[in-house]
Amino acid sequence: MPELPEVETTRRGIAPHLIGRRVAGVTLRRTDLRWPIPPEISELLPGQRIEEVERRAKYLLLHTHAGSALLHLGMTGVLRVLPPDVAPGTHDHVDIALEPLRGEQARILRFTDPRRFGCLLWQPPGITHALLAALGPEPLTDAFNGDLLFQRSRGRKAAVKLFLMDNTMVVGVGNIYASEALFAAGIDPRRSAGAVSRQRYQRLAAEVKRILAWAIERGGTTLRDFLNPDGAPGYFFRELFVYGRKSEPCKVCGATIRQALIGQRSTFWCPRCQK
Repeated sequence: MPELPEVETTRRGIAPHLIGRRVAGVTLRRTDLRWPIPPEISELLPGQRIEEVERRAKYLLLHTHAGSALLHLGMTGVLRVLPPDVAPGTHDHVDIALEPLRGEQARILRFTDPRRFGCLLWQPPGITHALLAALGPEPLTDAFNGDLLFQRSRGRKAAVKLFLMDNTMVVGVGNIYASEALFAAGIDPRRSAGAVSRQRYQRLAAEVKRILAWAIERGGTTLRDFLNPDGAPGYFFRELFVYGRKSEPCKVCGATIRQALIGQRSTFWCPRCQK
């Protein structure tokens, strides 16, 4: 599933081609993805100018005067900016046609989602969508820090990895980057969240910020060509320390990387480096 760096990479990739353009029309090749696509997408979005492309957690918002299109990529979703004459494939469910700016050609924003776990919803102006209302702070802002994690973890018996992945605590720290941040901070992902000290949470928060910023600068763990009709995600794990490396030697100490399920999610850690 795309995580925060992948979604931020997507935002940065599509934003220059959307901001300032007016929506010429919307083509829906099905009426639902994970949830029904609301009628406002077809009725209110056409004719509107896209003022901003924002990321909130793993959601993307295309802001216009009439409201905002709210997108989530789900597990397999891809957004690409293409010429309007590129024929749609089987899993190309939505096209948002964009009027050309002066001296430029018309384009479409195409939403491809083979497994249909993504979504396309609508947020009226001045209202926060219910999916966004209870979200915690963004991890790369000053609102997220070790003191916050320490305070909110008191009395919690759940594994610290699950606590870190709770979107009401902090948004966008998904499975890959939670595993990597806990390794960098030297914290066993199975440890009870309430048993982690303030000092260790301060280090964990710093590592979350560092690793997410690092991943964003490298385009996340997904490389994508946003202007190529044949572009597709390509994952690289050579720079990851624990995620996906079960039974391989730790790059720091040489111990064998272990794997277990925590909250039904694959978790990887080094038994020597993480306590």
